[in-house]
Amino acid sequence: MINKDTIIVTDSSCDLSDETLEKLNIKMIPLRIITKTQEYRDRFELSPEELYDIMENELPTSSLPLPEDVENMYNKLYQEGYKNIIHLTISSGLSGTYNMIKLVAEDFKDKLNIYVVDTKTLSGGLGTLVLRAVEELKIGTPIENIIEKIHALRQKQLGMFIVRTLEYLRKGGRIGLVEGVVGSLLQIKPVIFVNDDGIYQTISKARGFIKAKSTMMQQAIERYKNELVDIYIVHGLALEEAKEIAEKLKSTLNIKNLTIAPVSPVLAIHTGKGLIGMIITPVKA
Repeated sequence: MINKDTIIVTDSSCDLSDETLEKLNIKMIPLRIITKTQEYRDRFELSPEELYDIMENELPTSSLPLPEDVENMYNKLYQEGYKNIIHLTISSGLSGTYNMIKLVAEDFKDKLNIYVVDTKTLSGGLGTLVLRAVEELKIGTPIENIIEKIHALRQKQLGMFIVRTLEYLRKGGRIGLVEGVVGSLLQIKPVIFVNDDGIYQTISKARGFIKAKSTMMQQAIERYKNELVDIYIVHGLALEEAKEIAEKLKSTLNIKNLTIAPVSPVLAIHTGKGLIGMIITPVKA
C-alpha cells in the first residue's frame, strides 16, 4: 500500500536530474555557493557551466542551505497534508548540512515526523539512495524499515572519483584522508572513495589520469562482477569520457540501471573541471 502521507526530501548534492525529481515528487533543498559579489542557491540559480566560468577568475565557497529554505519547505509540505518526511542528506563528514537540518527538524516536531538520515555519501551515491527510498515508499515499506534498508545499501555501495588536480579539494578543506599520497612530479593520481565515515580516502593510485580511470573501473569490476548493480557516472564537463566509461562497464558488469549526470555546481567547486566519478550500488542489500 502506497504511503501517501510520507514524502522524500534531499539536497542539491544528490545529482538527480530536475526531471527525475519532478516525476517522482522528490523535494530538494539547495546548498549555497558564495562568490566575492553574490550568493547563489545551488542548481536553482547557477548551472555547472556558469560555475566553471566563475572559477576561471575566483574560487567560490560552498555553504549550508539557508535554514529558512528548509523551514519554508517543511511548512509547505505540512500545509499540503504530509505527516512524515524522510530527509536524506549529504554526508555529515563533508558538510554541516545534516546537523543543521536536525536542528530545524526539531522545531517541527509538533507538526511533522521528520526522519533526518545522514547518508554518509553525496552525488550519485546520495541520489541512488534517494531513488531506492522512493521505491520502498511506493510499495508501502514502513519508514523505519526504509531507513534500515538505506543504511544497509550504503554499506555495500562504493563511490569513487578522480580529479585532474587536488588543488580544489585542498583549498576547500575537503581533502580528508587523501593528503600525502600524491607525487605531483610523477603525475600520481589517487582514486578517491567515500569511506564508511563519509569522508574522502584513497582507494588506489595510478600514474596519470588515463591509468587512474582504468584503475577506478577495475575496482568496480573486481568488487561487483558477480552482482546486479545500479551505476551512476558523474562528470565535470567530461561527458564523452563518462560515456566511454559507461560503455566499458556495460560489457563487464551486470547493470540494471545506468545514469550519467553532471556533478552539481556546489560539488564542482571542490573538484574542478574534468572530474570523473562512479557510484556502484547493488540492487539487493
